[in-house]
Amino acid sequence: MTGENELVELTRRFARDAGRLRFGGPVAHVYNPLDYAWAPHELYLRRYAAGPKRAVFLGMNPGPFGMAQTGVPFGEVAAVRGWLGISAPVGRPPVENPKRPVLGFACPRSEVSGARLWGAIAGLYGAPANFFADFFVANYCPLVFMEAGGRNVTPDKLPAREREPLYALCDEYLRAAVRLLEPRLVVGIGRFAEARAAAALAGLPIETASVLHPSPASPAANRGWAEQFRERLGALGLAAGGGLNDKN
Repeated sequence: MTGENELVELTRRFARDAGRLRFGGPVAHVYNPLDYAWAPHELYLRRYAAGPKRAVFLGMNPGPFGMAQTGVPFGEVAAVRGWLGISAPVGRPPVENPKRPVLGFACPRSEVSGARLWGAIAGLYGAPANFFADFFVANYCPLVFMEAGGRNVTPDKLPAREREPLYALCDEYLRAAVRLLEPRLVVGIGRFAEARAAAALAGLPIETASVLHPSPASPAANRGWAEQFRERLGALGLAAGGGLNDKN
């Protein structure tokens, strides 16, 4: 049985180490929500990360209107405040892109991916305690990357010389986190996260799988994503009230 305190300290170190990495073009701004939005992220860990877990859902990296604002993975403001019951002060990145200001819980823009994910989970599991008793949601990479004009840069688009040390750090954190949370399965929210989980966890007795990413940029996700998510969870043995099976 793992308490959340160990994961809190592990994540503090992860935030510090990630903040030491440096990136060049096309990246003009890097946000580290585990730094300036640590207060709500710590609440999230302390409230919901006590292990062991049956499965961990893993996203790619923070979205500019989700975790970048609230410090919570897929952290659409209404879902974090309303369903997760988390609200706390949020600071600002040291160098802020004027096209992507951090307004914290005052951010008026909804993050569609987060609204879809947490909305579907709430519909399937009801109260947060029912979901987090068995599951947890995290991100592989803690940093937000953007061009000068505000366009998002995903970690896989970074130059190899910057991507490789970032991946090494994120792999190390993921391995340590799953040792604490003890899941049998890590479910990538999207293929990138599944691929990184499979690489990072190779040799460990942990299976990996994926669900369709809820991004509105995905035509498939715009065709009944919540129902596709529910069906995929059923195939993985993760349906509400079900037991984890061996199906991938």
